[in-house]
Amino acid sequence: MFHQDKDIFNILSETISEGVLIVDENQNIVKVNTAAENIFGYSGKEISGKALNTLIPPAHHKRHAIRFEAFIKMGKRRKMGDSSNIFGLKKNGEVIPVEVDLNPFYIFNETYVMAVIKDLSEKKETERNLMLRTQALQSSKNGVVITDALKKDNPIIYFNSAFQNLTGYSDAEILNHNCRFLQGKDRNQKPLKKLREAIKKGESCQATLRNYKKDGSMFWNDLYVFPIIDSNGNTTNFIGIQNDVTLKIKSEEERHHLATIFNESLNEIYVFDTKTLKFINANYGAQKNIGYNIEELKHMTPLDIKPFAIKDEFIKTIDVLIKKNVEKLEFESIHQRKDGTKYPVEVHLQTSYLGEKKVFVAIILDITERKNYTTRLENKVEERTQQLKIALNKEKELNELKTKFLSLVSHEFKTPLSGILTSSQLLSKYHLSEHQEKRDKHIKTITDKVYYLNNILNDFLSIEKLETGKVNYKFNHFKLSKIVNEVVYNANMLLKEGQQINYPEDIEDLSLYQDEKIIQLIFSNLLHNAIKYSPEGSVIDLKITQDNNVTTLSVIDEGVGIPLKDQKSIFERYFRAENVINTQGTGIGLNIAKNHLENLGGNICFNSKENLGTTFTITFPNVAE
Repeated sequence: MFHQDKDIFNILSETISEGVLIVDENQNIVKVNTAAENIFGYSGKEISGKALNTLIPPAHHKRHAIRFEAFIKMGKRRKMGDSSNIFGLKKNGEVIPVEVDLNPFYIFNETYVMAVIKDLSEKKETERNLMLRTQALQSSKNGVVITDALKKDNPIIYFNSAFQNLTGYSDAEILNHNCRFLQGKDRNQKPLKKLREAIKKGESCQATLRNYKKDGSMFWNDLYVFPIIDSNGNTTNFIGIQNDVTLKIKSEEERHHLATIFNESLNEIYVFDTKTLKFINANYGAQKNIGYNIEELKHMTPLDIKPFAIKDEFIKTIDVLIKKNVEKLEFESIHQRKDGTKYPVEVHLQTSYLGEKKVFVAIILDITERKNYTTRLENKVEERTQQLKIALNKEKELNELKTKFLSLVSHEFKTPLSGILTSSQLLSKYHLSEHQEKRDKHIKTITDKVYYLNNILNDFLSIEKLETGKVNYKFNHFKLSKIVNEVVYNANMLLKEGQQINYPEDIEDLSLYQDEKIIQLIFSNLLHNAIKYSPEGSVIDLKITQDNNVTTLSVIDEGVGIPLKDQKSIFERYFRAENVINTQGTGIGLNIAKNHLENLGGNICFNSKENLGTTFTITFPNVAE
């Protein structure tokens, strides 16, 4: 009977987007529309005449039969069950959630049911994704907030539990408020300007800010903000992700504080607590010499490395620093390494601050050589009393060289280290922002002193490599103007008031095949000496010539000159002319330069008159042999 009105059905069913099934009272499928075909994957011909159970998962057949029978008896339109437990079965075996409206009707005394079906797969997937994202936001360890950019003052409309746990504010204090409440009264931070500008433009932004919890405690907030933009290009929301980086920043401050002191010093440097006396940190030089690593030292105190120390006496000794009766202490002691060996030390001790914690900073000099020198000398004299006079003279000459070296190291290290200690102590006293100039001054002092110590250590390492033949020269092609530019640029920062350097002419086309770094090292040494030993307002001339075989470089100054009687010794290691004894220096730079030049097939010479100036000239092959 139904087929007589199929044209009417076709017209009506194809005008709606939902799937339409017509079944008879025996639950056989009579007709389906195109939307139903698309939902279940069957064509109309395939499904017509089939039982309705064909489109229902087997597990739901029994329950469906009972419901359908009851529906037929009731004879009224109704929605079939809860959409959360109604499922359809596609041709490919896939089970899908559906929503079904049942509509009974009668044609020619026959009962039919029209089922209007909606595929809820996409809706369910959207709901599931939304639930997962919400759970993800709530379980995130980072604080997350979402604001409404379309409302006045961009208020918070969502926050996760991590945000609330971090800040301590209640729901009412967070929702519908702008995030600025986290800034308290601290609203002039530089990153805030960048953040406000980005929000105004609807752009992403990252900023690290000082934020404040409800209890008033400050924490560093690494904040990342990005916009949500709708299909029309309008910014509808902002998402803010917060990360508490307080511990990280405090750690960076501690590392920076210690790095300025520790910076690769070969002396032992210890930091220990003023109350418990336990070590907080120790530099590489300390760990290497004492034999304990940093984790072991953190469970120890200075008394554990002083075999003859008595705790009460030690506390009494250092108590004068706590009471600020003196700024620093210098004394000699004995230290014991992890392997049990003992060695004499000179201790330089003062107080400082690590963050807000008061600490002791100790710089330890190993004075074994200094202490043993006299004993070794007496033993050698006693053992060699009967030896030839020439042997005795050689021994004395060697001892004088060692004495000069120890004196040099003691003086050249002690003065900068004392400057570092003093600047570190003074630096810790300036806490206010208006003290920045004073802080910068002391930071520069520390940096300059460490740079100077590093240069001395590099010179000592160069001597050791030259003596043992471990220098590996690396030759390459380079423009001579390149190293001249670099050396002059660095030297300009050392110039005294009114000094100037006359740059050499016509060197742009000059090139070499040599060890670039060694040539630069030698040139730097000569130019730095010219600056150091020349007065203010003087001129330093640089002259460079090159022929087919060699390059000649001269540094001409108007300085103090070299006394005639000292000129024969000027290239000896540790030797310093009598007229520059009070000027800082090691007396090894020219010795290193001479040795390198000889190894490269070159030479160095000079012409000098006291109080009139000096000309140093070096020559070296254009091409390494």
